[in-house]
Amino acid sequence: MRDLTELIEQVVTGLGFEFVMIDSSPRGRLLRVFIDIERGVNVDDCATVSNQLTRTFEVENIDYDRLEVSSPGLDRPLIKPADFERFAGHEIRLRTHVPVDNQRNFTGVLQGLRDGAVVVDTDKGELLVAFNDVEKARLVPKL
Repeated sequence: MRDLTELIEQVVTGLGFEFVMIDSSPRGRLLRVFIDIERGVNVDDCATVSNQLTRTFEVENIDYDRLEVSSPGLDRPLIKPADFERFAGHEIRLRTHVPVDNQRNFTGVLQGLRDGAVVVDTDKGELLVAFNDVEKARLVPKL
């Protein structure tokens, strides 16, 4: 899966998009690729990336049944350290691998990264969580 992820990331970034993540079904029969771009992803963007990935998979002999390309959505996952810097100032939901003060789920305003730790301003004060201790983090949509 690692080689496939690198291949997909190379194609997506080569087309000028940000590779967010890949999600696959058991046995890799369904591949979901999430892309982003500063202006927002539209249907034509998804079609462009899908067509290029389809051609690349044929050349590379990647076996799959279905490919889906989409935006990460309003509740975009934050995965890479750069995500935590880019979305500083936004409200997020964060889940840790291990409890911090008997709690694993937090909501607050992301302040970015400091010395390898994610900094979140919560209603209980500033929370620092080592990047590697973050299990899951997502933006909270503003509707």
